[in-house]
Amino acid sequence: MASDVQLKTKRKISKDQWTAIAFLIPSIILIIVFVYGFIGWTGYVSLSNYNSLIPDFSFAGLKNYLYLFQDFRFQADLRNTLFFTILFIGAVIVIGMGLAILIDQKLKGESIFRNIFLFPMALSFVVTGVVWQWLLNPSTGFNQFLSVFGIQPKWYTDTNILAGFEWGSIEFGLPVAIISVVIAAVWQMTGFSLAMYLAGLRGIPDELREAARMDGATEFQVYWKVVLPMLAPITISVIIIMAHISLKIFDLIYAMTGSGANFVTDVPGVYMFETTFRGNYYANGAAIAIIMLLLVAVFIVPYLWSSRKGDQ
Repeated sequence: MASDVQLKTKRKISKDQWTAIAFLIPSIILIIVFVYGFIGWTGYVSLSNYNSLIPDFSFAGLKNYLYLFQDFRFQADLRNTLFFTILFIGAVIVIGMGLAILIDQKLKGESIFRNIFLFPMALSFVVTGVVWQWLLNPSTGFNQFLSVFGIQPKWYTDTNILAGFEWGSIEFGLPVAIISVVIAAVWQMTGFSLAMYLAGLRGIPDELREAARMDGATEFQVYWKVVLPMLAPITISVIIIMAHISLKIFDLIYAMTGSGANFVTDVPGVYMFETTFRGNYYANGAAIAIIMLLLVAVFIVPYLWSSRKGDQ
């Protein structure tokens, strides 16, 4: 009998817990309605025939999705997103890690260099897009200097595809124009990976490096065998965050290049915006949004699942 009373006492929710629950409930309701509710509504619209100003929610099945995967522009968007993501993540990791290693060498004026590299993160992608649109304009910007050497890159106006081959309705390969967008995105986001890697380097005990040197390891081997493996969790975090940014990129592309000639710089975000709010093809736009969500989920969900298992 006494044990039952003790169990009931233990299970009783305290006043502080009720207060915490009361503060959380409004946020939970808002998230359910304005995040998951709208995701569900978008999915519902994507399965309808709502492709005009007149609402039509009759069931269309996967018709809108099948249309997209047969569409030249959407195929080009997936190609561009693939190459943009690979180049963007690779450059951000390599440059960010390299700069972090250099700054970690106890350079004079370290705070100045750190602030210089972190400054672009304070800008919006729209500002970055406008600035780099001018810098990489074929008739102005960098080309004014490069013309002295007889070099005149077309930058984001170039319609060439490197190592291209026919795939579906498009030429699959690296669009030269997308490199210009990668340069702008890397310039803005490298500071983030720099900060992450610098924090990771400062968290590695000097004793580990000294022990490796005493065992005869060269400086390269110290970084390759000791430092880089310990930075692996940070690298995974950078990949996940940068992949999330690259897969849903919109504002940088829209401000800098738009869809580009022959859609060489187009991405699903721009296509969704123009399809939904300019073309009034709401079901097609919703289908694009759901595909973008699934692309992001491919990276985010496994990461969250592994993090949860690690915490347990």
